[in-house]
Amino acid sequence: MENLTIAMAGLTAIILFVFGLENFSREIERISGERFRKSLSRATRIPILGVVIGAIVTAFIQSSSATSVITISLVNAGVLTFKNSVGIIFGSNVGTTITAQLVAFKLTVFAPVFIIIGFFLSLTRNRFSIFGKAIFYFGFVFFSLNLISSSLAPLQENQALINILTQPQNPLIAIAVGCLFTALVQSSSVTTGLAIIFTQQGILGLENAVPIIMGANIGTTATAMIAVFGMDIAAKKTALSHFLFNVGGVLLFLPVILLFGHKLSEVTMDPAMALANIHFIFNVVASLIFIIFVTPFTRFVDFLLGEGTMDFERLELPTYQENEEFQSVVNRLEAGNQELLNFLKENYNLVTLSLETNYKGIQDTAQKRIEYVNFFEKECMTYFTSIVSKINDEEQSRELIRQINRYDYLFQIHDSINDLFESKRIMNDQFIELKSDILILVRELSSDTLSLFTQISEHLEEPKNEEIEKSAKVLQLHLNQAHRKLLLLLADTDRQDAGALTNFITYSQRLKDKLLNLHKMSSHKNAEL
Repeated sequence: MENLTIAMAGLTAIILFVFGLENFSREIERISGERFRKSLSRATRIPILGVVIGAIVTAFIQSSSATSVITISLVNAGVLTFKNSVGIIFGSNVGTTITAQLVAFKLTVFAPVFIIIGFFLSLTRNRFSIFGKAIFYFGFVFFSLNLISSSLAPLQENQALINILTQPQNPLIAIAVGCLFTALVQSSSVTTGLAIIFTQQGILGLENAVPIIMGANIGTTATAMIAVFGMDIAAKKTALSHFLFNVGGVLLFLPVILLFGHKLSEVTMDPAMALANIHFIFNVVASLIFIIFVTPFTRFVDFLLGEGTMDFERLELPTYQENEEFQSVVNRLEAGNQELLNFLKENYNLVTLSLETNYKGIQDTAQKRIEYVNFFEKECMTYFTSIVSKINDEEQSRELIRQINRYDYLFQIHDSINDLFESKRIMNDQFIELKSDILILVRELSSDTLSLFTQISEHLEEPKNEEIEKSAKVLQLHLNQAHRKLLLLLADTDRQDAGALTNFITYSQRLKDKLLNLHKMSSHKNAEL
């Protein structure tokens, strides 16, 4: 009965620990928001910088699984390249060692202080209250570790259990145990924290604890491997890299454990501190070795999954350069908005194709492209804020405002395309299929809209163009005819797809007006010259 009580108390404490970790990670992500995404997306081509970013982010959110899943999602969205993501993956393992260090140095005794501060801070009504829950859950994580320690303290008197856990066991079995337990609880921090607590209490021998935390590194990849289903080839490469890196790190150190693992019992340092230090050294050394060989490593992953190409060509992100002349900035913006218009045209084409064909692959691609434009828009807004410092006179100020307005019109066009996509998503949720007569109307209107897209793209700067006017008139004529057809369909109560046509006509009308406004505004300057 006593053992059952201990087991229930220990299990409860472990559940609280997992709950605390999940909520702490969620709060940090909520606070950081877009900054968190950018801290990952801005990883440069220098792999070691990616390692540092991955380590810092993971140290803050206390979850290498969360870092890897977010990184994979950014690769899938086109924000990160596969090669840049590898460094972040390597660094995430280093960042997760912070938990072990805090537990080993018994800094968990300050947990109640963080809980109290976080609780009262969350009740206040000032700008710092947003940090209240994060501080609370940070304390909660380590308070639950203390609870685990006290709950399992009676096990120190169970000599039979101590004999099993302290006597050297097969390292391969210990690695498998660490791997499976981590995959089950979805957190290597849980496995590492428990191993250190057991080591502190003398329940777990150091020679058994080390292979367990090594196995935890493999188990933590389970989250990323699950998350990658349905994503593109680049995201799958990132997930595979995470798995191969963690398995490779274990294989690098496995001969050392097999040959000298029995000597760990002779270590004079405090066992918990020794385990935390070994955990840190293991992850840092593995990361450094893989960074040195990052090029052959990524080539090997390419060999396994195929070179592959991006499912769509990414737009060049605007980057602020301190010494760049203002006219050079304008020239790059001019070229950039032309590229963005063509990119939006293809987005519209994919969205309307998904309406016509109902093919999931097309819809998924359209979704990724739309998400990428959302990211690109935020990058542009940040860039515009930065280049204000380059303005020297009123003429430059007017030119910058003109460029910003052009991009604003382009992002308004994106909003209308996104509205069409959301209509398609709602149709899927409600299992609505378009009948042939509406499909014909959608195909006709989308063809006319694509024609207008093409004409404006080819003659964006021309003050007046007959082809654009002709395309706009044809599209408006067909929109008017679709309106009349819609009135008949709405009178038929059996036509559930009539509502979908209503949305399509409304958003197509808005899209047409925005395209013409873009052309009018873009050509206005040339008309004055």
